[in-house]
Amino acid sequence: MLKTDKIYVAGHRGMVGSAIVRQLRKQGYENIVTRTHAELDLTRQDRVEAFFASEKPDYVFLAAAKVGGIGANSEQPADFMYQNMMLEMNVINAAWRNGCKKLEFLGSSCIYPRMAPQPMQESCLLTSPLEQTNEAYALAKISGLKYCEYLRRQYGADFISVMPTNLYGPGDNYHPEHSHVLPALIRRFHEAKLAGTESVTCWGDGSPLREFLYVDDLAELCVFLMNNYSDAETVNAGTGKELTIKQLTELVAKTVGYEGKIEWDTSRPNGTPRKLLDVSKATRLGWTYSTELPDGIRLAYADFLAGSQRI
Repeated sequence: MLKTDKIYVAGHRGMVGSAIVRQLRKQGYENIVTRTHAELDLTRQDRVEAFFASEKPDYVFLAAAKVGGIGANSEQPADFMYQNMMLEMNVINAAWRNGCKKLEFLGSSCIYPRMAPQPMQESCLLTSPLEQTNEAYALAKISGLKYCEYLRRQYGADFISVMPTNLYGPGDNYHPEHSHVLPALIRRFHEAKLAGTESVTCWGDGSPLREFLYVDDLAELCVFLMNNYSDAETVNAGTGKELTIKQLTELVAKTVGYEGKIEWDTSRPNGTPRKLLDVSKATRLGWTYSTELPDGIRLAYADFLAGSQRI
């Protein structure tokens, strides 16, 4: 990408999109195009087509998505499938039709099978069943990834994809029920500390293993891949390190300063037992993460405190 190229970041107000904008500006890219949801509803094909026909962006980062934690995914599968498939198909197709030089599609590690061999390589996609609790979201993301792949195969479009592990950091969603596990824990322990609550109950039994990547590290990789990668297969984005949800819970409680008891509601689902990405491909390309989890959680908690009314 040239510094003067027009770059459209879809979903710039979200955690990932805002991090990509920060990284682009840090690297000297100033011709950045954005639209809020009120200005451009990406699920409306006619409006997306009109936007691309008018703006003609050279490069597109597709970070827009309807996202949520295990609870939201379980309760709203139809909404997660429809909204994500509509917006990604509209953006990818309009970008291709309007001569976009390159598009980068942001997916999620939930695209991989529930019982995939660990750590999960990019090649394990579609080799066995998905995790049921987020199947709808995963199917939508797989569709976006495959559409980019098919446009490359059929028309030579230089469209790529990146699959991040669990993300956290500035701009996260801290809703107590509908957010992802790490921000939900930050809010829960913070409120329990303020209220002097004796115990906090968490979902499941704490045994699942998870990997977490600080969102600004992902943004750095996204810009790196846009400038250095052109291939059909996706690229995993993670740290290659994991810990149990129980360990994560204790780390968040310590960071927040909550000293009460942690209890577990085993009637709630655990989700996938383990989700560790094989990040050797990204490493071979020349990228590695830089923010360790304890440092990242401290930064995320500071972000929460700076805007703690956000849900």
